[in-house]
Amino acid sequence: MNFAALSVFEVANKRAGEPLYKLKVLSEAGGLVKSSLGIDVSSERIGKDDFDTLLVGGALHILETTPTLAGYLRDAAQSTRRLASICLGAFTLGEAGLLDGRRATTHWRYAEELQTRFPGCQVQLDRIFIADRGIWTSAGMSAGLDLALGMLEHDQGRDFTRVVAAGLVVHQRRHGGQSQHSVLAKLDAVTDRVQTVLAFARSNLHAPLNVQDLARVACLSPRQFTRVFREETGTSPAKAVNGLRLEAAKFLLEQSRLPIEVVAKETGFADRERMRRAFVRAYGRSPQSFRNDAGPIANL
Repeated sequence: MNFAALSVFEVANKRAGEPLYKLKVLSEAGGLVKSSLGIDVSSERIGKDDFDTLLVGGALHILETTPTLAGYLRDAAQSTRRLASICLGAFTLGEAGLLDGRRATTHWRYAEELQTRFPGCQVQLDRIFIADRGIWTSAGMSAGLDLALGMLEHDQGRDFTRVVAAGLVVHQRRHGGQSQHSVLAKLDAVTDRVQTVLAFARSNLHAPLNVQDLARVACLSPRQFTRVFREETGTSPAKAVNGLRLEAAKFLLEQSRLPIEVVAKETGFADRERMRRAFVRAYGRSPQSFRNDAGPIANL
């Protein structure tokens, strides 16, 4: 799963028709390194070469960080444009002292331990990935793909990244501010019909999105659609749409500086007061409190 992130840059080279990125696999000792699947991976020994980007892979458990590796990463941080970790690789960055004073994330099962080990870091559980002043961290293994696409977008722009994502059959990119516990993942729709409706709803949250509108997208009667939707997701269309609205509004509050009134309108709550009531019911907190907690948006 760690190597899936490298595929983003490999496909980018292919789509660009030129070598935008040169890829190398490194390890502390070099040579063959056995993966958790038992597959030997060829690697080069870490040395004094400078790199634009370094990604630290994660494992299924927290690995010990040797003094040699920690020292290498500390030195590299002085010249490397960005250092990144995938999943539990965040613990390696922490051992190197690179998370102090920064926001970071990791797999949700280990977020509390990351915070305990490195109290100088602000661990944020509800993030797919975070970029904070040259240090990038991602959540679980698959989030490494989202992190790599985020890097590509930062380098090459959104349009080119969409082409690369399509080549990787990643049609629903997860941006950094998205929760690790997404509404779409919880709904877990099975059929293309219901998945299409959810994708339509997510792209049109500013619209009313009543049952009749969604049923037309599914090519079903409102009654049939409601029955099928509940059977697949375990909830009603109205509750599902409300969850998508809340998730989108929370993202905009934390990751943008749009006025709260604009966030409410863009996500279909119509006005600030309706959104406030929905947030208090769902989170026990107001939209303004999420905006306050977000603080200034960190520079990449």
